[in-house]
Amino acid sequence: MRLIAGFDAGQTHTTCRLALVGDGIPPGLGPVVGEGEGPGVCHLAAPEGPERFGAALRESLVRARAHLIDAGESAGTAVLVAASVGASGIEQGTAVQDQGRALAAAALGLAPEKVVVTGDERTALRGAFPAGPGIVVISGTGTIAVGRDGRGREHRCAGWGWLLDGAGSAMDIGRDGLALSLQMADGRLPETPLRRALWEALDLDPDDPGSPQRLKALVVADGFGAAGFARLAPVLDRLAAAGDPRALAVMEHNAGALAAMAAGVARCLDLVGPAVCPMGGALLHLEQLRDPFGRSLTLALPGSRLVGAAGDACQGALALAAALLQEPQPA
Repeated sequence: MRLIAGFDAGQTHTTCRLALVGDGIPPGLGPVVGEGEGPGVCHLAAPEGPERFGAALRESLVRARAHLIDAGESAGTAVLVAASVGASGIEQGTAVQDQGRALAAAALGLAPEKVVVTGDERTALRGAFPAGPGIVVISGTGTIAVGRDGRGREHRCAGWGWLLDGAGSAMDIGRDGLALSLQMADGRLPETPLRRALWEALDLDPDDPGSPQRLKALVVADGFGAAGFARLAPVLDRLAAAGDPRALAVMEHNAGALAAMAAGVARCLDLVGPAVCPMGGALLHLEQLRDPFGRSLTLALPGSRLVGAAGDACQGALALAAALLQEPQPA
């Protein structure tokens, strides 16, 4: 039995999905026969980055192979022949991508030419739009948009790190809300329920004059970072749903940023009226972001339409792995 593996490697966990290829199966991607999860990864430039990357691939593959036994197949005789990994922080055409490819080949026991390592936004794009053009807009803790045209050209917008380019993300929503809360505290803005709700979510006393200083120290403490801001996004979403004008403005602003990303991708790829697939936890769970995103997209990219994904990032990774095995077409 010949297998290909598709990996979706995130910061919290890594998913490995296995599919059959070979004799008796039409060219391309065969049926999925196993799936397993392993630990998450971090940026390869971090001290523990390479070790965590290899461990995540190995452990998730072992667990996916265990399901082959459950299905009545022998995991020991199943041969892995190609793999593709979509991971956060892998920039196209960089030394980091080359490093990731070498690490993945070593971890999986494959020749480098039988491995693809790319950003998880690229595998998400391939999963959402397996054969044709389209744009994915991803908003979670961070944010990025990437699209493909009918000739296979790809272009990305945004996603340049949370310190520089997080507009449209859960991180920016939380940070924007906290910035407004401090302006309310020092008299620059009139009070709304936003300040009390956010400070209470951080276990700060809204009536304590020392809370602004404690908030200032909290957000720069080790372990807060982008995730600390992002955890406040659901609070902003609830406030916006209740009609808080400042929370509504935060959600509208970030929705407009997401629409601008999609428009930037379309402009660079000459896409007219493209299909746009919203993805990521913020767009999935924050209604007050999702709804204005649709309205903003209509204005920023006339003729575009929101669509659901045909498949997920693991399926996109499997498609990239299957492409490695296809014979080149004669000129």
